Amino acid sequence: MRFIFKTDYGQDINLAKHGGHIFWYSALVLLLVAAPWIFAEYWLAQLTFILIYSIAGLGLMLLAGFTGLFSLGHAAFLGVGAYTQAVMTNAGVPFPIALACAAGLSAAVGLIVGLPALRVKGIYLGIATLSFGFIVEEVFARWESVTGGNAGIHIKAPDMFGWKLGSGEAFYFLCLVIAIGATLGILNLLRSPTGRAFVAIRDSEISAQSMGIHLARYKTLSFALSAGLAGIAGALYAHKLQFISPDQFNILQSIDLLLMIVVGGLGSVHGAFLGAIFLISMPQAIALVKDYLPAFIGQAPGLQGLVYGLVLIGFVLFEPLGLYGRWLKVRTYLQTFPFYRKGMFKRQKSFQKSDRLK
Repeated sequence: MRFIFKTDYGQDINLAKHGGHIFWYSALVLLLVAAPWIFAEYWLAQLTFILIYSIAGLGLMLLAGFTGLFSLGHAAFLGVGAYTQAVMTNAGVPFPIALACAAGLSAAVGLIVGLPALRVKGIYLGIATLSFGFIVEEVFARWESVTGGNAGIHIKAPDMFGWKLGSGEAFYFLCLVIAIGATLGILNLLRSPTGRAFVAIRDSEISAQSMGIHLARYKTLSFALSAGLAGIAGALYAHKLQFISPDQFNILQSIDLLLMIVVGGLGSVHGAFLGAIFLISMPQAIALVKDYLPAFIGQAPGLQGLVYGLVLIGFVLFEPLGLYGRWLKVRTYLQTFPFYRKGMFKRQKSFQKSDRLK
């Protein structure tokens, strides 16, 4: 079995590089399909959240990891998708139509927010997106006739033209299908001229412009696609929780999303999933470990934030490529053993340092 896409020049591009990829990814899909019969209800819910955050991570990875545009207000797009889905579902609109509207409205908002990216970059773009996040959160809180204000809003179970997806297993399969579709779409996009233009902009805007890449068009397109995926994740997030309020889409949620792709590994599709696993599993691990810590540490109110900060600093200093970068090094070690040399990745690190100074 081969996963093949045709390019404009008639060449075949395999999504799987060799038979081993097909085997292991097929085994992973089979394991995920069998998850409702393997895991308890609680762990299946956690796996559902991992899939939802992975979809949002794919969008932010496309923006930050492949286009080089960082956003500190990405939770706003998550909120736009969630509230659009909630309002339309409660009005009786079928789930597919409501989901398409949630993605479309989020993409439209992302297109508008992407306009400042044409004139600012770096920390200034982060400040612009951060301000946008505060504005959207305030709109959610003040527009009580639509959003319910700070009291929040309940949302019905997904309705697929009369077929209710009320059980946790049915909703899990829905999230799984959407996550697989989003992953294949991103992989195909990155192999297209549009995806290569995104990467060229990330590496050097001057070089990309000299090659005829329209910076304004591709930057705004990247924001729109990223926001659209975040809107889809927000819609699924609203259905999973069945209740949303403005404080669920604040600056802390945006930081969590950014932390997710940095820890997972910037510039890699795998990093979005690894980061989502980290984001969902870390609070569980902290809850299990804190009972064995001294009381003044385990009962400290800001323990989770402290752990997140230390983990982020550790990855930035010692493993800038994230969890996926560490896996690549482990895989290289296993493939080249016993001929692995300790300094094999020094050249790669020095290139990254010089590239960040441009």
